[in-house]
Amino acid sequence: MKIDNSNSRRTFLGSLALGAAASSLSILTNPLNATNSFTTETMLEADEWFNNIKGKHRIVYDGSTPHGGLPILWNFAFYLSNNQTGTADEDMTAMTVLRHNAIPYALEDSLWEKYALGDFFKITDNSKKAPSTRNTVYEPQDGDFPIPGVDGIKRMQERGAMFCVCNLALNVYSGFIAKGMGLDATEVYNDFVSGVLPDIQIVPSGVWALGRAQAKGCGYIFAGE
Repeated sequence: MKIDNSNSRRTFLGSLALGAAASSLSILTNPLNATNSFTTETMLEADEWFNNIKGKHRIVYDGSTPHGGLPILWNFAFYLSNNQTGTADEDMTAMTVLRHNAIPYALEDSLWEKYALGDFFKITDNSKKAPSTRNTVYEPQDGDFPIPGVDGIKRMQERGAMFCVCNLALNVYSGFIAKGMGLDATEVYNDFVSGVLPDIQIVPSGVWALGRAQAKGCGYIFAGE
């Protein structure tokens, strides 16, 4: 099912910029209330997760847009170039914060097909030259990245890289998708949460996570466009 998301994007950006107009925020009531699912326990869990940052060399990538998979490719490039200059995986950490339009990269394939995420977020499957119906950066196939030999999220996690996803964006975008498909916003949000890929940490918001990572000594690099 194809979803027209042009108005949704404008509404989302306008809502963030103005932060007040009730008419603009009315369609977000259910998903934004769901941010209260972050209890004291889950907040502590999210904070504790940042203690996994290790090593002398630390970086955090701000993945606010899909950008052709570059928020993940640059994570790989950090490990590759540090390896080439004598640093072992154990002495560094690269974190990618998936927020705003890049949140589909944190979600399993079934959700991409069920909710037409490639169409909604304008992410193309290079092999089909069409909106993607699968997560092309978790376990990438040949041609998914613009250059060959790039490790996806799963392999980078095995090497010590860290990935998290913005709960606020999960709420907002699941609400827009639910509205476009005539579904219940809370049910779609819960579907998104249950479909977050293994070991990707849900954080209250992407900007919150970027602040926590920098407080742990990570340098900041913008990986959007």
